[in-house]
Amino acid sequence: MWFLGAGASASAGIPTAFNLIWDFKRTLYCSAQKVSINSCADLGSPVLRAKLQHYFDSTGHFPPENSDEEYSHYFKVAYPDEQDRRRYIDQLVASASPSYGHLALATLLRLDTARIMWTTNFDSTIEDATVKVFGGTSALVTATLDSAQLAMEAINEGRWPLLVKLHGDFRSRKLKNTPPELQAQDAKMRRALVEACKRFGLAVVGYSGRDRSIMDALEEAIDGGKGYPLGLFWFQRSDSPNLPRVVDLVSKATAKGIQAAMIHVETFDELLSDVLLLVKDIPADLTDMLDKHAPRVTDAPIPQTRGRWPVVRLNALPMLSYPTLSRRIVCNIGGFKEVREAVERAGVDVITSRRQAGVLAFGRDIDVRKAFVPHEITEFDVHAIEAHRLRYESAELGLMYSALSHALARERPLKAERVRGDLIRIDRDRSNEDIFKSLRSAIGELDGTVPKTNLQYAEAAWIKLEYRLGRLWLLIEPTIWVEPSLDDQLFAETREFVRKRLAGRFNQKWNEMIDAWMYIITNGEQQTEIKAFGIGDGVDAAFTISSITAFSWREGGHYS
Repeated sequence: MWFLGAGASASAGIPTAFNLIWDFKRTLYCSAQKVSINSCADLGSPVLRAKLQHYFDSTGHFPPENSDEEYSHYFKVAYPDEQDRRRYIDQLVASASPSYGHLALATLLRLDTARIMWTTNFDSTIEDATVKVFGGTSALVTATLDSAQLAMEAINEGRWPLLVKLHGDFRSRKLKNTPPELQAQDAKMRRALVEACKRFGLAVVGYSGRDRSIMDALEEAIDGGKGYPLGLFWFQRSDSPNLPRVVDLVSKATAKGIQAAMIHVETFDELLSDVLLLVKDIPADLTDMLDKHAPRVTDAPIPQTRGRWPVVRLNALPMLSYPTLSRRIVCNIGGFKEVREAVERAGVDVITSRRQAGVLAFGRDIDVRKAFVPHEITEFDVHAIEAHRLRYESAELGLMYSALSHALARERPLKAERVRGDLIRIDRDRSNEDIFKSLRSAIGELDGTVPKTNLQYAEAAWIKLEYRLGRLWLLIEPTIWVEPSLDDQLFAETREFVRKRLAGRFNQKWNEMIDAWMYIITNGEQQTEIKAFGIGDGVDAAFTISSITAFSWREGGHYS
């Protein structure tokens, strides 16, 4: 059986419980302080989160940060009426579509290597994935809070596949999202979960373990060691906190002789991709569906004449080549946090990522060994970076991001930042160099001090990698970097400064800025190669980037 939490729907475009909690906090804070929600737009900012948390802690009326009660408590306070909560959830799930992981899980259902799915999510991504894999929903039995008896009936009768939505779905009359509702979880649904866990093994992914009633049921299912006959496996991100209740559940199961473990993975999509590698004889139609994406645009010739073409100019530069190999190290080390700490202790310049197969790295071999020799290296070889793993959030994609930022900062007068994404900003000590001439012509001063503060700012650009149409693209989004501060007044001044500075950047100006950043990244060349290290005694990361951005074109009466 599989148990899916909110983290499993993140790649389908639905916010996780963590993100929703901060959205609730922002709503309540802005309402209480009578400030515009636009002044608190960047919830990814640790400065803003610290500011919001300080406010709620000072009231003494809210649960502490990361407590089990946070989600349900803030949801109820922000949206006291059930209709409002339902409307809020409707908006969240309206545009969701199945991710690679959902399609892979539906494939396991069709192959009968998975039979029951439990979820606390409201969205219909599992059902939508089942439609694509099975060709319809007739094969899927779905039990919600409105039809709780179906869960136990299907389990007893062996009617698979079965989907059980423990909190209902966005169409259900009952949406269990407040403390009293969570504590009074439907008895029939909870009993079905307990009984199923006594008969089958369970894999949990993307779930925080914050619902007391569900955790009570999972603990009851241990049944003195008789439960989970095929094991209990709790998958979570390496950088996620270990909630005491989850650790306690796994420890109790292990103490009773049950095979149970907490396993670090990067994402739901990556986990299911790895699982499918171990499945034999996947039908060709399913393989094609998982590995191929029907192109929605076609290649078009570059226009040779001046005029009103192209129809739409995009902010995506083609990656003509990118790293296909990295170093792989197998050693006795934990998750990404431990890997990062090992590199810091060694004082070496190495780019790393972590997946179950081992530590992935770029850099000099002598530096890589220096970082991980203390952790008893058992394998030291290379790892093939497969293109399909760049289509979703994976260890390889994260490694590629870090390497690209490192290469740009090494070969251009830029600084790399990791804020709520990957950002490159102008090196203020080198802002007068000729490479910035076109950007300065487009927008004026490139750096300086935010008025009424002592905080520095500089022109910057978000960078994003997207694998589409059989190739990798580098997306550029101009922005402004401001030196962070925890001071509320300084924070307000910088937000207003950035808002005003960005306000007049419409299409023509935006186009000029894209041209300027394209010139900076490619150094004015039609195509350019940049390297993260420029070494010959290890595994380097080299990228070849074209200066011609993607665009649309009219061909045969249709846009392509």
